[in-house]
Amino acid sequence: MKFTKDHEWVEINGDIATVGISQYAADALGELVYVELPEVGTVFNKGDAFAVVESSKSASDVYLPISGEIIEVNEDLNNEPELVNNSSYENGWIAKVKVSDKSTIKDMMEEGDYQKYLEEIA
Repeated sequence: MKFTKDHEWVEINGDIATVGISQYAADALGELVYVELPEVGTVFNKGDAFAVVESSKSASDVYLPISGEIIEVNEDLNNEPELVNNSSYENGWIAKVKVSDKSTIKDMMEEGDYQKYLEEIA
């Protein structure tokens, strides 16, 4: 699993990446009440806003940390957005992406480095 400084995570299996927001981001947002999912078939570039997460406190764009095509979205989030809060890495993923360029993950952090980054910004 890799992480960005914007608190997204990516897990790559072959040429498919599962993407979501980190538990840190989910906790900071508070209980989510809505997740705007991207449309399957849409192609995004690295850094594009591809989803929105909304809590009673605020709404935040979620940025795609890799380039590729959305091939699946987590439909469970339509009825249970709190899955992101309760299980951000397992059941709270947002989308699966067919990766067009795997080299775009090289600037992402490993989990240990992400934990150090969180300590630095705390």
